[in-house]
Amino acid sequence: MNENVKRILKLVEEGKIDASKAAELIDALNDKEPVQEPAPSNKEKSLKVRVLSGKGETVNVNLPLKFLKSSLKAFGKIPINIQGDKNYDIDVQSIADAIESGVEGKIVDIKSDNGDSVEVVIE
Repeated sequence: MNENVKRILKLVEEGKIDASKAAELIDALNDKEPVQEPAPSNKEKSLKVRVLSGKGETVNVNLPLKFLKSSLKAFGKIPINIQGDKNYDIDVQSIADAIESGVEGKIVDIKSDNGDSVEVVIE
């Protein structure tokens, strides 16, 4: 059975839609041309935090998104506490929101006057 049909039947079972709405949705699915789903990526996406100090010190942290999403569900926050000589004003809740909404790419890019830089990337 088609995965979409199973989802529709689950909605009926949960009382979220009635049988006539389910029939309408299933008819609409049958009228569509089949769409090929993209192949799942073998590489797990990660949140990558890269810190490079003006003195040449480098810190690279890679956290799997599955771990971060589990932390969000369990604790309501992600286990990141960014500290340093300066307050970089990184909004960790915005990072959590980006993870939940599926954003990819560079989400934080900070460069200070003394050559320090902080990047947060989802890839």
